[in-house]
Amino acid sequence: MPFDVLMLAVSLGLILLASVIFTNSVEMFGKKLNIHQGATGSILAAVGTALPETVIPIIAILVYHDADAKNVGIGAIAGAPFMLGTLAFFVTGAAVLVFSALGRRTRAMHIDQPLLVRDLTFFVVLYGAAVLTTFLHEWFVVKVIVAIGLFLAYILYVKMTLASEGTEHEDVDALYICRILGTKVSTTWIVIQLLLSLGLMIWSAHMFVGYVRDLSLLLGISTIVLSMIITPIATELPEKCNSVLWIGQKKDIMALGNITGAMVFQSSFPVVFGILFTHWDLSGPPMVSAILAFMSAFLVLMWVKAKKSLNAYVLMAGGLLYAVFIAYIMLRASMPQP
Repeated sequence: MPFDVLMLAVSLGLILLASVIFTNSVEMFGKKLNIHQGATGSILAAVGTALPETVIPIIAILVYHDADAKNVGIGAIAGAPFMLGTLAFFVTGAAVLVFSALGRRTRAMHIDQPLLVRDLTFFVVLYGAAVLTTFLHEWFVVKVIVAIGLFLAYILYVKMTLASEGTEHEDVDALYICRILGTKVSTTWIVIQLLLSLGLMIWSAHMFVGYVRDLSLLLGISTIVLSMIITPIATELPEKCNSVLWIGQKKDIMALGNITGAMVFQSSFPVVFGILFTHWDLSGPPMVSAILAFMSAFLVLMWVKAKKSLNAYVLMAGGLLYAVFIAYIMLRASMPQP
């Protein structure tokens, strides 16, 4: 058991390290391509930091073929949007209050209203379609149609985001590999760092899935519950850390785009694998988490559309929904299982 816990922590650390390096790579691409602030946050940073929790279910679904591995994949797919729409929103809102109390910023949030509405609208529609598909999971043709639709919808989202007007371009850190080697930044070095980080991410994700399965068996905990709590919290750390940092720097558009862009990505790309290669039955904890994520996103969307603004307290409502889920899990665990 201690060794399994240690290796689980090591694999998570490697996933997060790879995510940080990958994010640095894609942000440097954004700088070279002169992509505006909103697109950098909602696409480049979001996809980069979302990759850990995307790789985990794909590895679980495609490499391992037993039911437990499939449950790890489904749990991670359902858990990622839930953590983003509840806990990540809460942490971001709390960061606004903390930094304002420290005098580093005001409580007022500067948002790109059209970008935020677009992100959340895409999420509500795409994730809603994915969740509804669980009631038709025995109809493979329907699953294929929905999967193709989700993939094409994300392509449309990327095109619309890149074509939209945006605010000033954000500076990014120097490319890590060039800083270490003392060389000049070039496209070649960006690609090298990108490939290295992807390789590390895939390898560590493969290791992580195995230890999640082992721990769940040792502790007698359902793999789907374990993967919905431990996996998303750990792998969403890049989004949370980046957003807190950007909130402290008063870069609210980047902070929010990093989360909402990841929500759109998570509601489409990994869901395609879940729909096509698993039974896609979201009953129990996955369904509860999906409903709560949908509620949180819908609340923020309606607030932004009505008020043309956003405040920390609306974001922090996601924390209450996260607490509801934890209470549900604890209640479920305390009840005798059939």
